[in-house]
This record gives sequence, structure tokens and C-alpha cells, in this order.
Amino acid sequence: MEKQVNLDRISNLPWDVLDSILVHMPLKEAVRTSVLSSKWRYKWTGLSQFIIDDKCFTNTILDKVARWKEIMKIIHLVQLNHGGPLEKFTLAAYCHPDHADLDQWIYFLAQKGIKELILQEFDSVKRFKLPSCLFSCSQLKRLELSDCSIKLSCEFRGFNNLAILQLTQVYIDSDTLESLILKCPVLERLTLSLLDNQAAFKIHNPNLKYLKIDSDFLDICLENSPSLDVVDIRLRHDKHQPRRFDLGQPCNVARVLSCLPGVKRLTLCCEFLQFLANRNIPERHRSLLDHLSVLDLREVRFRHLKEVMTALCILRSAPNLEELFVSVYDQTSDFSRPVIDFLRAQYMLDLYLSHLRVVKIRGVSGVESPEWEFIKFILAHSPVLETVTTVRYRGERVPQSLFQQVISVLFAVTVLL
Repeated sequence: MEKQVNLDRISNLPWDVLDSILVHMPLKEAVRTSVLSSKWRYKWTGLSQFIIDDKCFTNTILDKVARWKEIMKIIHLVQLNHGGPLEKFTLAAYCHPDHADLDQWIYFLAQKGIKELILQEFDSVKRFKLPSCLFSCSQLKRLELSDCSIKLSCEFRGFNNLAILQLTQVYIDSDTLESLILKCPVLERLTLSLLDNQAAFKIHNPNLKYLKIDSDFLDICLENSPSLDVVDIRLRHDKHQPRRFDLGQPCNVARVLSCLPGVKRLTLCCEFLQFLANRNIPERHRSLLDHLSVLDLREVRFRHLKEVMTALCILRSAPNLEELFVSVYDQTSDFSRPVIDFLRAQYMLDLYLSHLRVVKIRGVSGVESPEWEFIKFILAHSPVLETVTTVRYRGERVPQSLFQQVISVLFAVTVLL
């Protein structure tokens, strides 16, 4: 009887097939394939993608410097044995990198035609200065950076293929940021978080579809960004340092909304509502947000009249709104009479949210509060409303009896109208 020969079919697969298998494994598991045989010893070092995160370390390695030393062992082996393209690298491990080592590694990636580079969640005493070689990577499609400083080289001509850009805790001046965004002609997603040294955000990009800003700034300009589909803006600053939003602009809410003609989902937070509420809020406003279907207003200070007026101005600008989400900023002030009187005066307003189906408001207080007057206003002007969810502060659901009281008052108001 003829002996059956055991064939190692996996080892003989083409490298592109093996690569597509190994890159879907955690790097720690891919490295373990080196013990299979001498043929597999360095196969993992030739991968086209490397993701170094917390899963690569045992629970005993907690020291940030020790973690970086382990990462450098991986990097050195890759540098010695990697023969093909290296398309994606992610460093998302809580470590303390040596800047010289990181600089050399980025130079290596640039030579390998990197397409996706993600550097995040590492700790550094001072910002890592991004090497100029990165700006020659014309094939980059995704770039996510944190804890670094960026200065464009004179030779920088742009990232012609970059579709995703995310900057977190990055030092970059306003002019450099504006230039960087302009020189990414196919950019679709832009996220800017906790940036240093930003006096103003100037976002100009005709293909940009998604914009998220969570940072400190004095002004924002979104001109020439007609493709914006999703916008999420949160303005952060030191609450112990009062600031004024008065840069000579006639009205921020009118100026900013006019730059968002195609936005479909809009998320705005407390401090940015304050920014929009400068000068006089127009009582009536033409429809500027005709395509807006989802509006999310977070941490609204209902005791501040101008911010409530701003919220209503946004609603008046969005005739096709379908879903409205509001969270109430927790505050102890009882000075709410002007806001309540203003909202009650709006019942006669010729405004109907004819497409609004879903409303959810979190953090409401008692019936005699601005939040409840706002709810009654919404109910009175939303003829096709299907679902209203109200949650009291600290997550308590509003009692049914309390909600019925609001419905009764609303019915009486509707009869008068």
C-alpha cells in the first residue's frame, strides 16, 4: 500500500494570499506563526499591514518605556526582513516612544509607500515633530496623528489621495492647517480634536463630507465646503476664563448656517451655541438647512435666553427636519422666567416642522421649566410627530402623569390657536 504524503498546502500558497490571511489576525498571533517551521520564522515580518496596540502586550508590561522597547524589537525585525510594500501601520499602544526611533520608522514607512498611517494613544512629554519625509507620501489615503507638531515643508505639494485626516492634540497653526486641508483635493472626512494654537478654523474643501471639531477656537469659517453632509462641532475652553465672541461679525448663527446648505446631520454643543448666539438673533430666518434631517443639540443651557433663541433659529432654518435630539446642561440657576415667557410667545409663530417624527430630550427638570416649555412648543408645531422621549436629570424617566399634564396644557393652547 502506497504511503500517503502530507503536503504543506498553506506554506505553498502565494504570498498575497498568505498576507491577506495573516493581516486579519492580531499581530501577536501572526508573530506566533514563526514557531511553525524555519520557513515561517520571518514570514510575519513581510506583512503589508501592522497594527500595534495593547493586545500585543502581556498584562505584566505596564511601564510605557518598556512597552516601547518591545515595539522596537518588532520594528527592527520588520526593517531587516521586509521586502515588499507596507501599506498600513497603526500605533495605538500606551507607550512612551523615543522620538529618534519614531522618526526613523516613519522614514522607513515613507520608503515603503505607506497608504494608511495612524499614530495615537502614546505618551510624550513634548510634541513629536513630524518628519518632513511624510509629506512626500503621495499615496497616503488615511492619516491620523496625535501628540505631534506639524510644519509643512516648502516642497509640500499636497496629499492628492488623502480621504481621511484626523488630528488630536496636535500643534499646528491656523494658516498651516488651512493650507494642509486645501492641498488634500479628495479629502472626505476631517476630525480635529484638542488642537493647540488655533485662533480660527478655516475649512475650505469642496469634497469634504464629514467634519468633526472638538477644540478651542475664536472663530470658524466653513466657506467653499458645499459637500458637507455630517457636521459635529464642540467648542472647548477653560471655564475659569470667561471669553467674548465678538469679532465684528454681524451674526454668527446666520454666517455659519449659510455655509451648510447640504448638511443632513448636525451636532452642536453648549459652548458653540454660545458662539452662535453673538449679537442679535434674527427672529425670522429663511431656510438655510433645507437638507437637514437630524439635529442633535447637546448641553443646551435653557436658562440662557440667547442660546434658546439660537436653537429656535436653527429649527426655523430646517423645514425638513425628521429627528431632534436635545440634552439639557445641568445648572442650578432658577433665573428662567425670560426664557419661559419667550417660548410661550412663540406659540403663535407661523412655523410647522412638517417632517419631524422623533424627539428625544434628556435632562429635563420640573414642569415649570424652560425645557418643558420647549417641549410644548415642539409638540404644538409638529403635526406628524410619532415618538417623544423625555428623560429627567440623572436618567429618571418622566412619570406618565406629569407628561399627561403637559399634553393637557398643550391641548388648551392648540384650541386657542
